[in-house]
Amino acid sequence: MAWITKPSATEQIERRAEPYLTGPMRTKLLETYRPRFETALGALLPALHMIQHEYGWVPRQAMLEIADALGLPPADVFDTATFYEEYWTKPKGEHIVAVCRSVACEFCNATACTEAIKDSLGIDVGETTPDGKVTLVELECLGSCGTAPAALIDEDLHENLTPERLTQLVSSVREGTYTKGGTGAVKGEGGA
Repeated sequence: MAWITKPSATEQIERRAEPYLTGPMRTKLLETYRPRFETALGALLPALHMIQHEYGWVPRQAMLEIADALGLPPADVFDTATFYEEYWTKPKGEHIVAVCRSVACEFCNATACTEAIKDSLGIDVGETTPDGKVTLVELECLGSCGTAPAALIDEDLHENLTPERLTQLVSSVREGTYTKGGTGAVKGEGGA
């Protein structure tokens, strides 16, 4: 397998006038989080969580600000943020559709579910619809192997999916008729 290189040395970082790591956040990072760890690198994950919790994602500018505050090389912050799947390095949509890609789900046609959503939304995995409503991702396992294929819509687990059913659920999300609660129904459809 070939190494995939990141063009981080030549990347242009979009900047805004005000910092993402605000004064109070910087103080919390340096006075609350940093002392808990033997090295500055130990405080990196809490710093990334703080930014993501506040903004919904971790912008490149925020990574540079964290690096500066902790005295770390920016590459360490960037590599950490891009290594862990839990950090969003691009803005995400209002709703997240996460299709399980575990062996059990793939065996039960999860790939067809993902392809149906990609076709329906006109986006690829990891992308967000132009209207900012939906981001499509794949997850390694949702722990619902007995009811595969499965997907999360935001926090709601949906099981025993078909491509048609998942497409219908995602359409209801975009239209604002989605009923929260997992394996959920579209309003007016009845059922649980």
